[in-house]
Amino acid sequence: MNLNNLKPSAGSTFSTKRIGRGQGSGYGGTSTKGHKGQKARAGYSQKIGFEGGQMPLQRRLPKFGFKNINRKEFRAINLDTIQTLIDTKNITGDITRDVLVENGLASKNELVKILGRGDLKSGVSISADKFTKSAEEAINKAGGKAITL
Repeated sequence: MNLNNLKPSAGSTFSTKRIGRGQGSGYGGTSTKGHKGQKARAGYSQKIGFEGGQMPLQRRLPKFGFKNINRKEFRAINLDTIQTLIDTKNITGDITRDVLVENGLASKNELVKILGRGDLKSGVSISADKFTKSAEEAINKAGGKAITL
């Protein structure tokens, strides 16, 4: 047996229905599309969610919710994450946005908010766009400064 003499088993394959090839084919004339109507025409495509003229589901259901266009998204960073950063990278000076971007905790265009989970052992000054009350208290308690940009 070689690749050039492989064949499918008898009866497992059949030729496709050739539509619109004249009356002698048995599929000429209307080409299996029925008589007239929108679906029989060339270039027909139905809109997504179209229900044959019936009021579609997405218009029957009530709308709800609210999207605030002025919402500001913050990258949340916890104090324990900052402490592990200080321990692993031996950071002694101020922790600015540049330091956070260098170490992959935020991207350069993101707003940063410091959250108060975990303990901060070293007294470093952290500058960010926002702080929670608990984070600010923990930073001051450790002997550091929370600088809001």
